[in-house]
Amino acid sequence: MDSKDVEAEIHPLKNEEGRLQESLGNQLKKEGHLKSAPPQSRLSRCRTVAFFLSLFTCLLVVFVISFIIPCPDKPASLGMWRVNYNTAVTYDFLATEDINRDRVQDVLFLYKNTNDSNNFSLSCADEGFSSPCSFVAAVSGANGTILWERPAAQDGALVLCGVPRPKDSGASSACILVGRPGSLIAVDLFTGETLWKQPSSFGRNASILSPLLQVPDLDADGAPDLLVLAQHDKEVNSYIYSGSTGHQIGRPASLGVEGTRGFLLYVTGAGAHYVLLPCGALANSLCGHSVKGIYEKVTGRDSLLRRDPSWEDMLNATNQRLLLHSSGAIHYLVNVPGKSGEDLLLVSSESCVLLDGQELALRWTFSAPQVLRKPIFGHYKPDTLAVVIENGTGIDRQILLLDLSTGAVLWSQALPGFPGYPQSASLPTADHRSAFFFWGLYEQEPRDTQHSLYMFHPTLPGILLELANISANIVAFQVALFEPGRHAACVFLTGPSSPDVPGLVSMAKHKIKDLVLSSRVVRLTEGGHDSDQAIRDRLSHLRYRSEA
Repeated sequence: MDSKDVEAEIHPLKNEEGRLQESLGNQLKKEGHLKSAPPQSRLSRCRTVAFFLSLFTCLLVVFVISFIIPCPDKPASLGMWRVNYNTAVTYDFLATEDINRDRVQDVLFLYKNTNDSNNFSLSCADEGFSSPCSFVAAVSGANGTILWERPAAQDGALVLCGVPRPKDSGASSACILVGRPGSLIAVDLFTGETLWKQPSSFGRNASILSPLLQVPDLDADGAPDLLVLAQHDKEVNSYIYSGSTGHQIGRPASLGVEGTRGFLLYVTGAGAHYVLLPCGALANSLCGHSVKGIYEKVTGRDSLLRRDPSWEDMLNATNQRLLLHSSGAIHYLVNVPGKSGEDLLLVSSESCVLLDGQELALRWTFSAPQVLRKPIFGHYKPDTLAVVIENGTGIDRQILLLDLSTGAVLWSQALPGFPGYPQSASLPTADHRSAFFFWGLYEQEPRDTQHSLYMFHPTLPGILLELANISANIVAFQVALFEPGRHAACVFLTGPSSPDVPGLVSMAKHKIKDLVLSSRVVRLTEGGHDSDQAIRDRLSHLRYRSEA
């Protein structure tokens, strides 16, 4: 037997005692080892304290921000508001800008009031005008309150808003107004305060042509300048004014053409600025003048602006006439934005023609002999531009949506319309299409005193929604996105049809969603299983987006 086993049998108690001592020794060694290692319980307690301390800090910050530091008040946007002026007249001008910086678009418009302004803060005499005079007013898009209003001209005005100011001028953006008789005034877009005021040199017999053109900074003072075209007898003259001071730059210069409408400021692919306008005895040719050439002609000095060599080759050196002849009188010239630069849409008395923006090569022609309104653009297919053509008047009026890349008809609808109807409009939707808005009378007795507004969306090509019926004379109309991702609205400016007969002038905003929910469903084709209410609900959930 092994000696250890013999010992255990002879002395059993002694052996058991040894085992106990050995076990006790091992336990003491383990306790010593635990004491020498970092205590887990202490580390766990520290982690718990840190977690609750962080949680308490976060809750405290949330409490301070939510209850102690007041959040800026944002006015609730009303679905509908209206501003009225009695014994007044108004003009065809509407613009939207966030004037009071509440992230809601506000509305600017013009009116002429025999009783001066509504708030009497400034009178016509304060600005050197006799009463009545024309006022420019800024109205809150959220609730219709007057933000500011001020006298702007003796009678009427052409307005260009959103003109940048020099960095050191104290104002970031301006509205420039040219009134009749000739005067120029620039006001701070956000406060209405006068930035500068200058007399003009148009002469009393001059007719100022619309629109005003914002051109690059010609006098190097840090602000874009203003190019004004005015007609004397039958000749068109050009005037350049400093955007920062209003002083005239150089002297007037004749463009050597006749005409009263249809001109356009165009930027070529080489970055050169040209003024295009119909010319010739029948206005069936296209004339062009570089802004660089106009500046050098009126000042006698060189300009840093560019000329486009390919365009200069196309221009006749004698009369600045482009080698382009239309089959009819040119009524409208429209810039067409594209991926490779701007193209040119030319609308004549016989057709619509899309021209390549650089070479003026023909892309397509669409026969439309009675286009009496300037075309607008929108998206019938996702991210694909379409052009809206209103062809004809009276019961023969047709609304046509053409694919801008091919000239093919995407959608057409007879919609009787009569002189005095407002321009159509479009607004991009979140599905990368557009909602279109047309005026007319669908299957109703034509009445000159009634204007009906219809909405169309390409996802329901057989449906029109009749949104509103207005009996007043509509002077201006606009559809705008007032809050990104929130709501779009229609703006109606109504007033007397004659500028010589004062009456009620009304500016009103209506939320499109509210108009849709109360609209009348017009079915253009038979079939379809959706109820009228289901169609209203579907179109009321459209989301709108700003232009890209």
